Amino acid sequence: VAIVGLYRTGKSYLMNKLAGKDKGGFSLGATVQANTKGIWMWCRPHPKKPGHTLVLLDTEGLGDVEKSNIENDSWVFALSILLSSTFVYNSMGTIDQFALEKLHYVTELTELIKVKASGGQNCEEDDAIPDNFVWFFPTFIWAVRDFTLQLEVDGRRISADEYLENALQRRKGLPEKLDIAKKYIREFFPSRKCFVFDRPATRQELVHLEDLPERKLNPDFIEEAHRFRSHIFETAEAKMIPGGHVVTGTLLGHLAVTYVDAIRSGAIPCIENAVVALAQIENSAAVHDGVKRYEEMAELLFTLPAERVEELLNVHAECEQEAIQVFLDRSFKDEHQEYQKQLKNQIQTKFEEICRRNEQVSLDRCQAVLLELFQDLEAKICNGKYAVPGGYQCFLEDQREAVENYHLAPQKGLMAPVALQDFLKSKETAAQSILQADRNLTVRQKEIEVEKARAEASQREAALQRQLKEQTQRMAKENERSYRAHEAQLIAKMEENQRRQQMEHERVLNHMLQEQRRLQEERYHSEVGRLQSQIANLNHQIHAGNSCRKKCVIS
Repeated sequence: VAIVGLYRTGKSYLMNKLAGKDKGGFSLGATVQANTKGIWMWCRPHPKKPGHTLVLLDTEGLGDVEKSNIENDSWVFALSILLSSTFVYNSMGTIDQFALEKLHYVTELTELIKVKASGGQNCEEDDAIPDNFVWFFPTFIWAVRDFTLQLEVDGRRISADEYLENALQRRKGLPEKLDIAKKYIREFFPSRKCFVFDRPATRQELVHLEDLPERKLNPDFIEEAHRFRSHIFETAEAKMIPGGHVVTGTLLGHLAVTYVDAIRSGAIPCIENAVVALAQIENSAAVHDGVKRYEEMAELLFTLPAERVEELLNVHAECEQEAIQVFLDRSFKDEHQEYQKQLKNQIQTKFEEICRRNEQVSLDRCQAVLLELFQDLEAKICNGKYAVPGGYQCFLEDQREAVENYHLAPQKGLMAPVALQDFLKSKETAAQSILQADRNLTVRQKEIEVEKARAEASQREAALQRQLKEQTQRMAKENERSYRAHEAQLIAKMEENQRRQQMEHERVLNHMLQEQRRLQEERYHSEVGRLQSQIANLNHQIHAGNSCRKKCVIS
């Protein structure tokens, strides 16, 4: 919520009321000298919406005669609009022609803010349509201070909102400079509200206003201040950027830096460029958050070594789905899903690292089991226990028993067949030596045993290759599943974005239709024609949006 207005009109006091502070809030002053310089920000937990922060922007007063740079007012006005979702204009007395003339800053917005970049990232050319402001500008609230008139027209009681709309009524025949502020307020700010405040205290007490307890304030002022606070707390929307993305505290900081840097460099702040810059920052952060979430869940859910590849794939799928959602919750304007591709690739890399780690843990476990089970057999080989007649059959029986016990050992993991095959291969030379030294066997029997050993090794190798092939096929299916998971969650987000965009189109369309009817009643026929063309273009966009669906291009 930003408040802007002439200096020494009580803006800071009103913002302190929003903050729920009677003392210690925005600095107040009681002299003719302006007190607030620049734009001051104060963040408070939202009193009505959990998970939201109420960000109050108090600005230096406009029209201060002591200012050396008169352009400063215009930039403060423009920045307040760009950074807020609710814009409060604070003035004194009544909404009359003089007050509207003081609001000339609104007529300068087309020269101070650009919606679209022209020629890529350059915003200097005037290619932005002023009506586009209606898509991005905040809700407009006119706070009229020290209001002493009766809210009546032709003897009929009217509301403060009706008072504002009557003041914005346009009349043919008036000089353009007297009409242009009304035109732009109505054109740029479709959502408008008005509050009229009586003087909070007597002139003598205003000097010590900050120290006055509420019981000494004007009851009419207190009542209107409560209405003002309730309206802000209950109806003010979160700040959004084009595309319907909610502005977080981090994003608001980046927005402020982007716009201020543009102003200081002599350029014109460009909404489109700011959004592109924010998208790059936020999408990179979204990838980081998604990967971090995957790592956190993987650390909790993966138990290594896994016995079956399905165990790895199931946990990976669960972690990946959560990571995708974390990414999609933060990302926006990810054109062609470039950042989601980065997420997918980085998650795939993390999963491959987990698979390699699983293999290594499994190998280490299997080798430890094999060394323990074959310890006695190794000792007998070293001691020559098998170098006797019939020693080869004893060796085979001991090896077979060790292999059977190896198969029964738990928690060996996926690499159990590979580890066993490699281990038995390493014992083939010793087995051949024992075979050749066995005098109980004839030459023919020894040849038969050699062939039998080769056949068994070949069978183990064939079984191992089948298992590895099945794992490869499962991994290929996993890649397809991963793509479908990314696609499904992305399509859900696209559909939600399209629904939100459709609602925004309808909001703007309704505003244009209302303004068109009002202009017809006021007989501004040329502007009615201009609006009719814009309405036709908007209807075309709505129709095109309904018939067009973006495709998921993740690969």
